[in-house]
Amino acid sequence: MSRLQRALEQGQFAVTAEMAPPKGADFRPALETAQVLRGKVHSLNVTDMQSACLKASSLGLCTALRQAGFEPILQMTGRDRNRMALAADLLTAAAFGIDTVLCLTGDHPAVGDCRDAKPVYDLDSVGILELLRELEAGRDCGGNPLTGEAPRFFGGAAATPVYDPLPLQIARLKRKADAGARFLQTQAVFSAESLLPFLEGVDRAGIRVPILAGIIPLKSAGMAKFMNEHVPGIAVPQSQIDALAAEKAAGGSPARLGLAMAAELVAELRERKLCAGVHIMAIGAEKSVPGLLEMAGVHICEETAPVPRAEASSEGGNHE
Repeated sequence: MSRLQRALEQGQFAVTAEMAPPKGADFRPALETAQVLRGKVHSLNVTDMQSACLKASSLGLCTALRQAGFEPILQMTGRDRNRMALAADLLTAAAFGIDTVLCLTGDHPAVGDCRDAKPVYDLDSVGILELLRELEAGRDCGGNPLTGEAPRFFGGAAATPVYDPLPLQIARLKRKADAGARFLQTQAVFSAESLLPFLEGVDRAGIRVPILAGIIPLKSAGMAKFMNEHVPGIAVPQSQIDALAAEKAAGGSPARLGLAMAAELVAELRERKLCAGVHIMAIGAEKSVPGLLEMAGVHICEETAPVPRAEASSEGGNHE
């Protein structure tokens, strides 16, 4: 059982942080960043070519993180692989002790940096969740038996709280929960109040799945404006944009202010018990995450780091 699953099942305030694989073949900088996050978060969530931009695979970095003693969350999108390739990657992940999977449909290649790539979309996020259950039942995507012990997964899915019409988003979340999602991770929110209508809709729909609220520390007013204009589901309040702009005009540090605003939101979500935890998307500033959590007063329970798969063997022992 992963630390994230254990934290959620025990009612702890769960914390995950997002990491992106490199656009290249050198994992060393990512592993160095991970060391800064050791003991500060429950799991490291590794993106799968986010925004359809080519990078090394989520599975590759997850494997390297697992072997270094971290608990990764494998992101799996249906954009680039058919169900056979997805199943093969999931079985490979299980062989390396990677059991937490965020199931996503994936952004279309047309919005990325390899626009001539052909999309697959054999399975969407719901289909990948259903595939997890098939594998856990000891069957492949064709219903044929797997050899050895069946893998065990802790599957999750994504949600967009700021969505119009909201009932459509809630209906899709219900499908994900029914397909086996055991945690939900949201697109970034910037105030507790903006999350409330979504949480009320989830409750009315009878969706009983722990929710991790997405948190993006803003670096500037320009960044906030860009996301409002170009990223679906993002709604940064004008008051925060104005505060960041005023901070810059006064010669201060908008990035430091953005970090403080994010920390204040994390603390409020935790104090009001609005969600089961947070997923922090620092977008290249992952080394700032420990400071954010310190400002928010969030400290996870220290546990022994997981034994890397290779050592255990020697002892016998996302878009929605």
